[in-house]
Amino acid sequence: MKLVYVCCSLLIAVWQEVEASGSGPSGVQDRVSGGSSCSQVRLKPAGQCEDEEECPYQITLPPLTIQLPKQFRLLEKTMKELQSLKETVNRLKSSCLECSSQQVDLNLQKDSGDPPTKSAELSRGDTSTRVYQNGNNSDNDIVQHMQVKMNRMSISLKNARSQINSLQGRLEELNLLNQQNVEDIVDRKVENITGIVNKISNTCTNCPRQKTIQPDPPFQHLITPRDCSDISTLGQRKSGVYKVTPDPRNASFAVYCDMEEFGGGWTVLQRRINGSVSFNRNWADYKKGFGDPKGEYWLGNDKIHLLTKTKDMILRIELEDYEGTRGYAKYEQFYVSNEFLNYRLSLSGYSGTAGNAMQFSKHFNHDQKFFSTPDKDNDMYPSGNCGAYYGSGWWFDACMSANLNGKYYKSKYKGKRDGIFWSTWHNLTSEYYPTNYRQAFKSVKMMIRPKNYAP
Repeated sequence: MKLVYVCCSLLIAVWQEVEASGSGPSGVQDRVSGGSSCSQVRLKPAGQCEDEEECPYQITLPPLTIQLPKQFRLLEKTMKELQSLKETVNRLKSSCLECSSQQVDLNLQKDSGDPPTKSAELSRGDTSTRVYQNGNNSDNDIVQHMQVKMNRMSISLKNARSQINSLQGRLEELNLLNQQNVEDIVDRKVENITGIVNKISNTCTNCPRQKTIQPDPPFQHLITPRDCSDISTLGQRKSGVYKVTPDPRNASFAVYCDMEEFGGGWTVLQRRINGSVSFNRNWADYKKGFGDPKGEYWLGNDKIHLLTKTKDMILRIELEDYEGTRGYAKYEQFYVSNEFLNYRLSLSGYSGTAGNAMQFSKHFNHDQKFFSTPDKDNDMYPSGNCGAYYGSGWWFDACMSANLNGKYYKSKYKGKRDGIFWSTWHNLTSEYYPTNYRQAFKSVKMMIRPKNYAP
């Protein structure tokens, strides 16, 4: 537009000079002095030229043609460059606002107790503070508005996740319904037969001629133990490695049975005692299990699923630190889904002395969470893999308030809290800052037993 205004002003000045000299018809004079004279202007290069910057321009106002200087082309090119620069500035401004929104979104995610650090991995920095200090009021309003929207979207996403988890649980229940009904019927029949056999055995006990043939216990050689509680019921009271078969359709496998502590009959799922086995493993290792049942080991997610699907299980977690302090957490309900559902954890009914770290708060709750490993991210943290960051497999939230599969430290340590962690331990309040020492645990054990077990 500025170029047109310059053109019009130049033409008017030239035409006034022509009028003063007496040349040109009066009809042209009327059009130039009128408001519509600029619409008759035609601007074009004069002839062929190799370099546009050296190409003269001419203006045609019928019947008058005026030759313009070569610098006129430079003026037009400068205007185009200014317009392009303006568009580039607008795009940069838009990108900055977009970048600020992303930084605010990252700042919304908090770790399980780790303070803000400068680490590039899973950083929990103070980006939002910098945005509010450096921006003007208008930018701050835009960022605040976008933050409110992101909060609403996050809540909607969490609600959707909960509904999906509920539907997946219902689907699994339906898939197992027929199988469980059959198993329940078989179990009831076996119990009835066992009761009848016991009754007959007791009757024969009162008969002097039958005392010598009484089995102890009845039909012991016919019973296949499904877990360590069955082995304890058969009269075995010594802790050690035994074979169990929780599902006859699957092969038997070895487990460590704790037959001495807290009434016995415990099937040990996990044990840490000296750090001889690394728990920084991939999905396949956690699926099949690793380590030695006589020492440190993880039983395997497939086996844990088989043990927990046939009976209602109680979970007991034993912890001991290097000061000799011991504590436990007991959950009245414990279940691990199959691999199709990423070994989702279900637990409830806490009691104990170590605190309920598995259900620490609304935002750090391991119940109903999927299993994650360094090579398979199933956690709730949207900007990274908790398994890779903490170097273990676990039912991470975003990220964790408990992790019994972290690195085994033989003393207190500093920095990233990647060791064995239980957030409700009695002396963890002084460990907030990365420069402080982290609590280390000497031994950890996870074990299960049926609810209806009677020592």
